[in-house]
Amino acid sequence: MIYTVTFNPSLDYIVSVDDFQLGLTNRTSSELLLPGGKGINVSMVLKNLGIESTALGFIAGFTGDEIERNLEEMGIYSEFVKIDQGFSRINLKLKSIDGTEINGSGPHINERETQLLMDKLENLKEGDVLFLAGSIPTSMPDDMYRKIMQRLQSRGILIIVDATRELLTNVLEYHPFLIKPNNHELGEIFQTTLRTREEVVPYGRKLQEMGARNVLVSMAGEGAVLIAENGEVKKTPAPEGELVNAVGAGDSMVAGFMAGWLEKQDYEHAFYMGVSAGSASAFSEYLATKEEIEEMYRRTLLQS
Repeated sequence: MIYTVTFNPSLDYIVSVDDFQLGLTNRTSSELLLPGGKGINVSMVLKNLGIESTALGFIAGFTGDEIERNLEEMGIYSEFVKIDQGFSRINLKLKSIDGTEINGSGPHINERETQLLMDKLENLKEGDVLFLAGSIPTSMPDDMYRKIMQRLQSRGILIIVDATRELLTNVLEYHPFLIKPNNHELGEIFQTTLRTREEVVPYGRKLQEMGARNVLVSMAGEGAVLIAENGEVKKTPAPEGELVNAVGAGDSMVAGFMAGWLEKQDYEHAFYMGVSAGSASAFSEYLATKEEIEEMYRRTLLQS
């Protein structure tokens, strides 16, 4: 079974406003309301690829109910811990001004509620796959990923971690199956600037020396690099296309990689599936469909 964890899910209110002006009343020209959060994005891309998963995490209030209802409509199973107080956050994303968004804080999560999630994770068994993605709410222990991986170590669970800085480096001793920093995040860890695919390889290997099994580095327009557990290094330039929406592209990449790995246990196939899923989402209005990913896969193979 595949599980994704989103500690702080959201309802994403995605709007376009023509000629946005500060200090004045602006009206939307388009709007969309969708469940959001990195783990949820992974579950949605997996679903698009025909792969079932269970979404875990925390929800609260009427917005939490709407997140759960939306996922149910999409055919995605969820087992969220329901928080008694507050409400799940609403994130406002202004499509017409690239990168402009206002993200809510989310509910306070107490120790008892945190333990309820840990109890759910206790049910994972050998061969299961667990995605840990995104930031941790300020009300929770900042070493939450580490505690989860410590609890689950030696059980034969494939754990994927998509996080930054200490959240990532603090779990490496527990040997996550896959980590996915981008080149900027990788550079921050080692206090350097990484611009080319060749430059990221030795630093990806350093993360392997620290415990990571496979390191997938996304590099936006420069492409991507995989430093695999078996010693293989895969590199590819970015597929050609027009960037439409970068939100969820990284989540799509890890979902695509694991979909490819589970299909064939082949690193080259998994790598190109990851690149294809990430690029297809970046070139789409929203998270890529199976057909879009398959078409991008064919294009990526031709150019590589």
